[in-house]
Amino acid sequence: MHTLMLSRGPRFLALFILVNALVACGFQLRGGDNTATVLPDDWKSMALIIGNPNSEFSRELISRFEVNGVTWKDRSTANYTLIVGGERFQQRNLSLNSEARAAEFELTMSANFSVRAADGSIAIAETEASVFKQMENDPRNVVGKSEEIRLVRSEMRVELAQQIMRRVGFFAASTQNTNSDPG
Repeated sequence: MHTLMLSRGPRFLALFILVNALVACGFQLRGGDNTATVLPDDWKSMALIIGNPNSEFSRELISRFEVNGVTWKDRSTANYTLIVGGERFQQRNLSLNSEARAAEFELTMSANFSVRAADGSIAIAETEASVFKQMENDPRNVVGKSEEIRLVRSEMRVELAQQIMRRVGFFAASTQNTNSDPG
């Protein structure tokens, strides 16, 4: 039994070092960004205007804001209105292989958004949020590559919604700090 414990020691030590190295370098699993953005209370009452309210992007955006405490209301009763244009997706070739086929793609997903206060004033002027990804292409595996692109697009939607949430949260927090400063 004592020899069994000795053989586990180096394995345990190696695993311990590996886990600590991954944590130290900032490694985290995909989708692990569940940190909530702290919104001031008056920003938690919002209305949403979006081109396609039934799209995957709008569902992700609604969900992301709800996780951060936003209650969606009618425009007439909301303190702020988030106005979001539809998602735009582009794919372009970055490099070609020896057969003049795409060897690498750049994928871009973006959306314009703005926020208006209940009185109609502009809280956040129209701005663009964008997410970029690069991926290699295997022209011999068209079906697999199209499925991979579909999965990457889904991940990009999540990142785009998170980016919009972070920007709104940052702006809301900065206005809260300037409004609460004495003087």
